[in-house]
Amino acid sequence: MMGWFEGVKNPKLKVQKKTTSQTPEGLWKKCSSCGEILQTTKLEEKFQVCPYCDHHFRLSALDRIHLLIDEGTFSPMGQKLTTSDPLKFNDKKSYRERLEDAFAKTDLHDGTYCGVGKINGKDVSMAVMNFQFMGGSMGVVTGEKIAMAMDEAYKRKIPCIVVCSSGGARMQEGILSLMQMGKTSAARQRLKNAGIPYISLLTDPTTGGVAASFAMLGDVNIAEPKALIGFAGPRVIEQSIRQTLPEGFQRSEFLEEHGFIDRIVHRHKLKEELSFFIRTFTQKT
Repeated sequence: MMGWFEGVKNPKLKVQKKTTSQTPEGLWKKCSSCGEILQTTKLEEKFQVCPYCDHHFRLSALDRIHLLIDEGTFSPMGQKLTTSDPLKFNDKKSYRERLEDAFAKTDLHDGTYCGVGKINGKDVSMAVMNFQFMGGSMGVVTGEKIAMAMDEAYKRKIPCIVVCSSGGARMQEGILSLMQMGKTSAARQRLKNAGIPYISLLTDPTTGGVAASFAMLGDVNIAEPKALIGFAGPRVIEQSIRQTLPEGFQRSEFLEEHGFIDRIVHRHKLKEELSFFIRTFTQKT
């Protein structure tokens, strides 16, 4: 009997040849909301808004500036500022390695871009957080740039706009990161004391120490649709209070309904909305 089994030959499996796709990488993108497959170039033309369900993908800092600031009017500040890795922090990778990865990914020295430009001809000082750089986390340099944009607005007596997109404080900088909450809030208070407008634009996500400081201190707090906004994440809150949270909790629509933010504005209408508030705040009485 054993001889019969030994005589059985293993079947030959057909090996499929690897085929190289003729479709260039990055040509298509799947919408994480409705599941539609979108042409990347068309999505870029619409500033990363899904034409089927209006889902707002995250924008880079430079794309955000291109969306909001009049062409050719933006003058950046503090572009070469970068962290000195003060704590020599190490986890699975060193902080220095993580920074180098972020440099290579974004071609920026830090996760925030700031400068002065014009919105429909009106001067503004602006800081834009970049989620692509270590989750838009707020370290010493980001705190410095936010304060720098506010101080420039104070100096020139022009409105200040901060576009928030962050997971919160940068843990690799420890207490030095948390100190930026006080620093940026103090710079904002200086604007308030001088009667200089400050508009906070909240995008997905705005959480942690950023939400607990300058992000929620605007004269007007504007949010994009369905942006996640809050201090701790929904899962952390549910585990802490041991209760199921309401549907849509910490999303823009829920927060507007409960008076936490002032307005929800579609990305394609943001520039005109900002222009309206700038004119309103700066008109002479």
